[in-house]
Amino acid sequence: MRPICTFLILFFILSCRQEVKPEDLGFLDGYWEIREVVFPSGDSKKYDLNTTVDYIETSGMAGYRKKVQPLPDGSFITSDDAEEFTLSRRDGIYFMEYRNQMSAWEEKIETLTPTNFTVINADQIRYIYSRYEPINLDEDGS
Repeated sequence: MRPICTFLILFFILSCRQEVKPEDLGFLDGYWEIREVVFPSGDSKKYDLNTTVDYIETSGMAGYRKKVQPLPDGSFITSDDAEEFTLSRRDGIYFMEYRNQMSAWEEKIETLTPTNFTVINADQIRYIYSRYEPINLDEDGS
């Protein structure tokens, strides 16, 4: 009985894993806010308020990511600094591969939806993002 229960639990866990599909990759485009970083120890750091957000833009299997600072009027302060990446797929899993003059690294895309995405790096640090929603500071309070 115990092997059957173990098998069922393992099957349930694996079947709940959300696979990133090719058509999901377009969800990366836009503004993203980091919500939480989870370390291999299980400790985590939550980010309730961010002064910068990540802007990601893709074209085919390549793209770039840059930090921008949102302003109250809905615009952003930005610079020309950007990290270029390529998207690759290995064993059914998508990776964001970065390379610059100083180093190379990759992040495995664990989940990707229109409103959230999660990546994990080689150090097993998990970064959880949600779609950036600007704060509405209209005078009428709406």
